[in-house]
Amino acid sequence: MAKVTPKDYVIDLGSGDGRTVITAAKRGAKALGIEYNPDMVELSKRNAANEGVSDKANFVKADLFESDFSQAQVITMFLLPSINMKLRPKILDLKPGTRIVSNSFDMEDWKADETATASGCEHWCTAYLWIVPAKVGGTWKLPQGELNLKQTFQMVSGTLRNGNVTTPISGKLNGDQISFTAGAAQYTGRVNGNAIDGTVKGGNNGTWSAQRTS
Repeated sequence: MAKVTPKDYVIDLGSGDGRTVITAAKRGAKALGIEYNPDMVELSKRNAANEGVSDKANFVKADLFESDFSQAQVITMFLLPSINMKLRPKILDLKPGTRIVSNSFDMEDWKADETATASGCEHWCTAYLWIVPAKVGGTWKLPQGELNLKQTFQMVSGTLRNGNVTTPISGKLNGDQISFTAGAAQYTGRVNGNAIDGTVKGGNNGTWSAQRTS
């Protein structure tokens, strides 16, 4: 689901016997397992050596809540729902576009971008994928007006005001990519901190840009 490639850095939270980290390493990715049980860390290291991926698969004994996993492109986890929810604020602060995959347990009202169920599977068969969204809530200034965005995780709503005309908008974020409709117009763009640049189709086709003002 995360479409892991050799360019990715994968961090498995609560890595157990290391199987997820080892699988990522076999795909060519650099991977790290964070595990609190020291015996499981040592077992994981032996398993990685047996599979010939010790150069790409690393394991550390650490507390998830004190660990830095901000450099990961992919986070994997098989944790209890209560732990997922405690980690959620930290996950939402990761770089936009970071892919998060959880085995079996969701993150409550942060709905997954994709859900999959393994066929021929009897236990722990569902996986959830989230793409960390950029933070876009607030007021944005456009050359032709003002964009007010309300954000609920990856979903956005609000208004686009152009002169005396105010149009409701609704849309979605996929990492740093934003798309929304305003009347007959379809806006797409890339969020870069306090700036958005993109294109618009329908109505007046062309480019658009916005700067956050609050």
